[in-house]
Amino acid sequence: MKNEKNMSEKIYTKKRLGIPMLLLVLALWGLTIAGLIVSIANMVKADESGAEPELIYIIMAIASFAMIIVDVILCIGFKLINPNEAVVLTLFGKYKGTLKNDGFYYVNPFCSAFNPAASTKLRQSDDVGRDKNGIAQNNSETAASKKISLKMMTLSNNKQKINDCLGNPIEISIAVIWRVVDTAKAVFNVDNYKEFLSLQCDAALREIVRIYPYDVAPNVDTTGDGIADEGSLRGSSEIVASRIKEEIQKRVGEAGLEIVEARITYLAYAPEIAAAMLQRQQASAVVDARKLIVDGAVGMVEMALQSLSENKIVDLDDERKAAMVSNLLVVLCGNHDAQPVVNSGSLY
Repeated sequence: MKNEKNMSEKIYTKKRLGIPMLLLVLALWGLTIAGLIVSIANMVKADESGAEPELIYIIMAIASFAMIIVDVILCIGFKLINPNEAVVLTLFGKYKGTLKNDGFYYVNPFCSAFNPAASTKLRQSDDVGRDKNGIAQNNSETAASKKISLKMMTLSNNKQKINDCLGNPIEISIAVIWRVVDTAKAVFNVDNYKEFLSLQCDAALREIVRIYPYDVAPNVDTTGDGIADEGSLRGSSEIVASRIKEEIQKRVGEAGLEIVEARITYLAYAPEIAAAMLQRQQASAVVDARKLIVDGAVGMVEMALQSLSENKIVDLDDERKAAMVSNLLVVLCGNHDAQPVVNSGSLY
């Protein structure tokens, strides 16, 4: 474990030598093919004439076949690195370095690219899908399967059902923008950095969501300072996303990954309580609306009585004022229009 934690990235700083080695290998292939053609032609000619082939041509043919094997091995050493790509090189199990700068490289032919997460396909960018026959839809999957992408990628995990701080089950999903910053830690410190990231995202999401209520609730402390606040998953999405990002970063730092951003993409009550919570929200909205109506009606009645009194339009005793207030409140607070009653007699 100590060696894994101390594993750090070593950038391959040797000269690229891609073009010079390519010219050299092409020249060797030309010499090999020429030597093979000359040796075979002379041996065929000697066989047709019934004479023994000369020893030099036999040696040339053997050397040409040996050079074919050498040329094939030399061709393995060519590495083409595109921008924002990297290749981790190992030589007989030992980490030799990382090709991180774009260009055409030539390395030790016996060095091999190492990436245990190459075949892992998640719901994220830079991963190709497969058709119904299981064939990769991207032809470069086999050619560049050992390369590590250094681009920013988006991971979108499946929706999770989690209980909030009040015990209400909710469904939530997040999108995480991430990238690899240390290739050595990514491939050596964890078994599979893609699966590791996915699991840590789920764990961090559960850790943060259980602190918050879905909606604002009384006597709930979401900041840990011992004082009740108005934090909630629905109303404090920016703060919640920031805390989720920080929690994920703490968990994946040893894997050489950087979390650029985390966003909540879906948030809702679980289906089993969604109807009850909708009724609760509707009832709360009705109560708030009624309160506003009553406050307005009381002000209008008060204004009407004051105007009648100041203008000396009519002099009402307390009993008549109470009856008038009752009638006005019924008219102003009722759900339906009031039916007028015309009084054709005297006031009293």
